[in-house]
Amino acid sequence: MSAEVDLGGRWRLHPQVALRPERFGALAYHFGSRRLSFLKSRRLLDVVEGLEAAPDPIAACRAAGVPEAELPSYRRALATLAETEMIVRI
Repeated sequence: MSAEVDLGGRWRLHPQVALRPERFGALAYHFGSRRLSFLKSRRLLDVVEGLEAAPDPIAACRAAGVPEAELPSYRRALATLAETEMIVRI
């Protein structure tokens, strides 16, 4: 997991990824790589679902109501999703 992923610009859910909402957040399944990831909160699910409409991932976080103090942990979660190609740059 690298904090060096550049999260600037627009992002979206990878076209081969399906999300299944759960009580804890969601399951993300990549049909290409067969990778399964867990989104560990409903708010992170809201962020991921809002990525495509936002100018950048931080704007998606703010639109989903992520408090400023929690932005670093959301940035790390999004970087991990980018590294595993669950989300991709537009």
